[in-house]
Amino acid sequence: MEHDTFIGQVQARAHLPNRGDAETATRASLETLAERVPSTLAEKLADQLPREIGEHLRRVARAVDEPVTGVRMDSHEFFERVAERAHTGYPKAVHESRCVLEVVDEATQGGMTEKIRAALDAELAEVLFSGSEGPTHHA
Repeated sequence: MEHDTFIGQVQARAHLPNRGDAETATRASLETLAERVPSTLAEKLADQLPREIGEHLRRVARAVDEPVTGVRMDSHEFFERVAERAHTGYPKAVHESRCVLEVVDEATQGGMTEKIRAALDAELAEVLFSGSEGPTHHA
């Protein structure tokens, strides 16, 4: 999948008004994901995404203090970090992250999203991978 297609899909699924907002949602979601999963997994995911999008993962994965396990955080903290990075509210961060991961799933192969899901705690994985139309999560 090419960069423009990826961002266009995020924009459409998240019902964002412009591509800049879709870029912000993608960056915030993937940077936070790169903090949470093992750095080797973040690098493998980055390799399957368009270069500009993969850089969000690589940049953070290289700076994480816990490269083997990723930084431990529950779902509330994960989405709080996404919201802070995206300068948005918590519910919107949850929805946008789901949309980004939905597009990531379609853009990657080899069970990459299942590997990511397995690296997360069950609650975060359930909320993050429930799809763009999934239930709203309240912390």
